[in-house]
Order: sequence, then C-alpha cells, then structure tokens
Amino acid sequence: MNRYVSWVASSAALVALIVHPPLARAAEAQAPEKPAEKQGEKAVDKPAEKPAEKKVPPAAGGADGFFIQSESGDYRLQVRAYVHLDGRFYPGDDRALAVDTFLLRRVRPIVAGTLAKYFDFQIMPDFGGGVTVLQEAYLDFRYSPKARVRIGKFKAPVGLERLQSATNISFAERAFPTALVPNRDVGLQLHGDLGGGVVSYAVGVFDGAPDGGSVDLDLNDSKDVAARIFLSPFKRGKSALKDLGFGIGGSYGKQSGALPAYRSGGQVSILTLATGITADGTRKRYSPQLSFYSGPFGLMAEYAQSESKVLRALNGRRTDLTAKAWQTTATVTLTGDAASFTGVRATKPFDPSKGQWGAFELAARVNGLELEASAVTEGLIDPTRSVRKAFAWAVGLNWYLNRNIKQMLDYERTSFTAGATSGDRPAENAVFFRTQISF
Repeated sequence: MNRYVSWVASSAALVALIVHPPLARAAEAQAPEKPAEKQGEKAVDKPAEKPAEKKVPPAAGGADGFFIQSESGDYRLQVRAYVHLDGRFYPGDDRALAVDTFLLRRVRPIVAGTLAKYFDFQIMPDFGGGVTVLQEAYLDFRYSPKARVRIGKFKAPVGLERLQSATNISFAERAFPTALVPNRDVGLQLHGDLGGGVVSYAVGVFDGAPDGGSVDLDLNDSKDVAARIFLSPFKRGKSALKDLGFGIGGSYGKQSGALPAYRSGGQVSILTLATGITADGTRKRYSPQLSFYSGPFGLMAEYAQSESKVLRALNGRRTDLTAKAWQTTATVTLTGDAASFTGVRATKPFDPSKGQWGAFELAARVNGLELEASAVTEGLIDPTRSVRKAFAWAVGLNWYLNRNIKQMLDYERTSFTAGATSGDRPAENAVFFRTQISF
C-alpha cells in the first residue's frame, strides 16, 4: 500500500513539472529573443531622423505688409501701402503766392509679388491730391542678381534722391536736383549688382519723361537712353567706409513738345516759359552723386544738369535751355540708431510702458537751382514770373515711432534772384509737417 501511494505521489509531481514549468523558465520563454550577433560584428546604430524643414507660412503679416504664398515660395502675393498726411504753411507770404493747406500728398496702395520663382511684379497707383495716377507697373525677370531685366513703368536710373523711396527721404519735399531728372518712365531696362554689390548698374531705353515728370506713353518716335553706375568699393569689408558710395547717372535723347515747369521747395511755380517755346531736338542730362552712412550719421550730395534744344515758334529759331541744380543733405540720429539710404529703424520702438520713444533724427540741407543767362537774353522765359536763381536752406526733425509710423517737421527758406516785376521775388518761408503711415 505504501509503495502504491509513493508511486502515485511521484507521478503527480512529474505531471506538475511538465504542465507548470518554473517561473524563471516561463519569464525567459516570454521575453523576445534578440538576434544573435555574428562574431566580431559591431551593433549598427540607426541613423538619426532628419529634423523637419521649417516651412514658410502660406499667409502672414507684419511691419512690411501682408502676403500669401505657395508652399515652395515660387508664387507670392504681397499687399503694402503708404500714406502721407501733410500740412504746408507759408509764414510771411504777403504776395499770396501759396495757400496754407492740409493735404493728402501721397496715397499709394501697392500690390507686388512673384510668379514662377523668377518673375517679380509691382503695381502702384496713387490717389494723392484727389487725382488717380498709375505710378508704377512693371515686371522684373531676376534669374541672377548680376543681370535682371525690367519692363513697364518705373523710376528712370538717373537721380540719386529720386531713386530713394518717398518713405525714406529726409525732408517732406525733395531737393532741386530731382526737378532736373526724369521721374517715372515707360521702357525696358537691364540692371544688376556685381561683386556682391560693389558695382550697381542700370541701362535702359525709355519713352522720354520731361525734367521732374512722368509719362505713360510717347508722343513721338524718339526715345531716351538712360544709364547709371554706382560704386561702393568698401561694401564687402568692415571698413568705416563700408557704406560710402558714388556714381553718375544720365540720359540722352531727342524730344519735342511741352517743357517742364520747375517749383520751389514749397511747391510754388518758379518758371514760366514764354509763349510758343517747345522742346525740339537733343536733350542731355547728367548727375554725379554721392552718399555716405556711418553709425548715426548720413550724408547725400548730388548735382544735376539738364540741357534741351528748344524752338521759338515766333521766329523759328532753335537754342539751348540749360538748368543746373545741386544739393547736400546731412542727417544724424539723436538716439544713436543707424542711418541708411533705406531710412532709420528704431531699435527701441515707441512703447511708453517700457520707457521707449522710438528714434529721433535731425536733418539739415542746402540746395540751389540756376538757369543760364541765355534763358532771359533769348526770351525763353517770362522774367517777371521766372526766377534765374534759387538758393534754399532747411532744417528738419524726424520722429520714427516704429517701422510703420513716422512724423516729420521741416522749415525751409528759399531766396530768389529775379522773378518779379522789378528786382527779386521775396524769399519763401515754408513749414511742413507730415504723418507717414507705411507697411
């Protein structure tokens, strides 16, 4: 009997071992098996995953305007604008040649963008003064920064201050040399930068805008050739002269038709042509120019000369009408912010809660205009209403609250030679203030 019980107990123990193995063996069986490494072979680490590329948002807005674009950036549409809300006042204007007024000097919405990666465009109308004018409409093919092609209506490559955006000029009105160079013209231009911006050039064929004026179409078959070269020899280094630049622009062509009317800094007419005087022949312009910026200091200097063949309908005689102008403008930021051709950017934008008030800039300018004596001796101008010379000095204070708001306050005094029934026209005193909104 005892042997039978002993046999049963042994059999039960054996069955238990088969059905329920030890816990250690069960855990070992449940753990995933590692692949065996070959002898002498090192484990290979998995390559790190590439960080996701930062994508440009399809739509955004900021101080430079608002835009939408494709994921690749090859197609882009941007909306910008700037507005000039001005005041002009003329203390001591006893002859009432000017009217004290508030005005909308410029109201310019801008639609710009990129098409198929290489083609940039810009369309800019102007509603200033209650008149609608198309200021710019062009297409720019920019395959390489060394050579770009632009076609449409845009600024002709001649005058330095004219090429500076109206949002970045130091005074409410540009100086006299700008009155002798073309404004916006319609044509075809090749332009670019060489040596990383050391050399900038532009050359084009245009309809032929008058001095200080713009055109939308030509009234004759003649065309103007305009060109400009500007050198910045220290641009690529760290020299104190890094932002020194100088160059020359000019235009040449044969034109006929109406001649320009020059204005003072206060925008009062200072040239009245005699009856029957029209352009008829060669027109030549040239303008040497210089700019320099270093820290808070800025300097711009420019000379311009315009010489046109004109026709006197009274006797059929052709002669030259020549005008010369010059200017020097100096600026300094009182808050130490950097000066530049593209304006001042306040490093501490207006925020009274943080004790920040933006950037302040002081500006001073001298400029002059002169007509050659032949304009009077040949009977080309009305001597009782046209000045022979003008000399002006101006001071101004500019307040850059931030990148979008700018306040300007200017005073300019202009003295004249001739331009009255007897003697000289009385000096002009002009006070300007401007509120600029731009984005």
